[in-house]
Amino acid sequence: MPGADAIAMHPSNAALLTDFAEYLATRPRHTREAYLSDVTKLSLLAGETILTRLTRSQLARYLATLHGRGLSGRSIARMLSAWRAFYRYVLERDRSLNADPCAGLKAPKSPRRLPSALTPDEAVQLVAIDGIEPLDVRDRALFELAYSSGLRLAELAELDVERIDLETGEVRVWGKGAKERIVPVGTAARAAIGAWLAHRALLPTGECKALFVGMKGQRLSPRSIERRLAEWSVKRGLGRHVHPHMLRHSFASHVLQSSGDLRAVQEMLGHASIASTQVYTHLDFQALAKVYDAAHPRAKRRRDKPQ
Repeated sequence: MPGADAIAMHPSNAALLTDFAEYLATRPRHTREAYLSDVTKLSLLAGETILTRLTRSQLARYLATLHGRGLSGRSIARMLSAWRAFYRYVLERDRSLNADPCAGLKAPKSPRRLPSALTPDEAVQLVAIDGIEPLDVRDRALFELAYSSGLRLAELAELDVERIDLETGEVRVWGKGAKERIVPVGTAARAAIGAWLAHRALLPTGECKALFVGMKGQRLSPRSIERRLAEWSVKRGLGRHVHPHMLRHSFASHVLQSSGDLRAVQEMLGHASIASTQVYTHLDFQALAKVYDAAHPRAKRRRDKPQ
């Protein structure tokens, strides 16, 4: 099969994509962009075939092609999710399509990697920024909230001022699938956000509702958040690259280690399936295993005397 970049998109498919984009207008921006990108890739793979005429076997062949090009099972699963959303939309509006060609398709399994997490001491070291400049105050509030509530990068970037209540200690976010959830905000994060709001009030934000903005009053982009966190991880002497999702992982593993309440962590993270949350039980076990290896006499003896 020729490369996707070498295939022209059929005009009918271009029209379908335009309609699909309008249908997605109320979805979160990151979801909308990801879905359109993945369905565009499908249209390019289809070439001269109209998307509504693709069969299950053709889609399966496309998935195999993408996997053969080195796309991971996780990436293919995400792409397949976008294709399913597209065909659900088509089925709702086009009576000529009476079956979902994605039905029964599955992405190849990828080796499960445990997420990287900071230790509690590292997390505190990173977020406890003591600068008094507006951007220092903003970044502390940003990182404190990320670690306090386990928010995704897109959720942080899209969060508006009106969706956080410092009195009740709650933040309302729109997660994946346009699902709203309410997450607790810790005392340290509330104090940091309160300090930031005082600085934010002096910036030329105009009608911008974003909680986190730059000095020109415009919403902070996900890329800017990533960059600031990477810079601060160096400044704070962590000695390794830190990305926003690492703070989410740290939140989940630390709360789970302290409470043991897997369901509560699932709710706070916004996971649709508890299977996604159970990965943090493995992180917890790793910590226990290290303690065991360092302290248990039988563990020491086993290392000293090979069987």
